[in-house]
Amino acid sequence: MSDETGRKRVARLFDIRRIIGALFLLYGVILSVVGLLDGKAAVDKAEGIRINLWTGIAMIVVGAVFLVWERLRPLDAPDPSHSEEDMALDQPK
Repeated sequence: MSDETGRKRVARLFDIRRIIGALFLLYGVILSVVGLLDGKAAVDKAEGIRINLWTGIAMIVVGAVFLVWERLRPLDAPDPSHSEEDMALDQPK
């Protein structure tokens, strides 16, 4: 594995869209399961709407959108040859 490939893999691994998407998916699945298992009292308390189920489904959709967005527009790894110090030296004073 080349150094360039390794940098790109690390940059994608810590992409904030991947983290947010995964969290939305995880919490969405948990809420959906809770929504499916809600008792009559919980449904009556929410005026007949399975709010946990619908919120879980919405969170799954949002999480999927984040993960698709991350897949379609991946981040490029920064070029280590151009550090911030080098860029500051290149600018006119």
